[in-house]
Amino acid sequence: MDRYLLRYFLAVAELGSFSKAAARVSVTQPTLSVGIAKLEEQVGARLFERTTRRVSLTPAGSRFLVRARRIAQEYEAALRDVAEAPRLKRVRAGVLSTIPAHDLERVVAHHAAQASGEALELLDSTERDIANRLSDGRLDAAITILRPGFESFAQEKLRSERYVLFASAQHKLAGVGEIEGGALADEIMIVRRQCEALPEVSRYFTSRDVRPSFSLRTLNDDRAMSMVAAGLGVTVAPESFLRPGLATVKLTGFELTRDVGLVFSDRVRDPQDAAAFVAAVHATYGHGEAHARATNKRR
Repeated sequence: MDRYLLRYFLAVAELGSFSKAAARVSVTQPTLSVGIAKLEEQVGARLFERTTRRVSLTPAGSRFLVRARRIAQEYEAALRDVAEAPRLKRVRAGVLSTIPAHDLERVVAHHAAQASGEALELLDSTERDIANRLSDGRLDAAITILRPGFESFAQEKLRSERYVLFASAQHKLAGVGEIEGGALADEIMIVRRQCEALPEVSRYFTSRDVRPSFSLRTLNDDRAMSMVAAGLGVTVAPESFLRPGLATVKLTGFELTRDVGLVFSDRVRDPQDAAAFVAAVHATYGHGEAHARATNKRR
């Protein structure tokens, strides 16, 4: 039932006149009459007795009036509750898909513990999608890899980390500090298909004539690392993926690293605009390096 029909009904019931009711609700009398007829059709009963001299409620109309007033009062109360409720500030944050889940879990837990009134909305996505959303303002900030394309945004480095070989803690390589990639020709490998370093990893092994068998190709990093821990194969990942059940081994000659950082869109002129989220990130990663302020392009 449309609310405007209740308004029409209450106006007629209170004023006892279609013309006066039409003036109160700012419609023409024919429009109001059509609305009342529609309401009567919906409730399945006549609500008004109409004569040339007066308009009065039918017994059904009298019963309906009690409910209609209550509905109108509840609706107005609901509007007041919404208007008076504190409005949460919403921060939309992107998170690169290859950021370890345990890091993100700590960020969210720190944010929730602050009880700041700042609502957090997360988007798990790719580098390109995050960059596009920062550029057009659909994200306020993001935890992602710092790339040359981000120079126009305010940013800070949170962590610099190497890519290393991961194996099960029970694997024969566990406890080996470093290994030459060519020695892994007989190892079965797991492919992290979302890995931003996948081309470099592939070149590293093919340059050493290592063409391994693959036991799993997956877009899900948590699944990949769980299967490594279970002994299904080894994989290359950032060292922050380390958790119980896993061991890391440095690859000789593979010096690739990545810088994880916090990047702010142009909508966030001051990190205080997302203070609780920034504090949660700092509590997880440490304070990182000072903000790299925007270039003249941003100004």
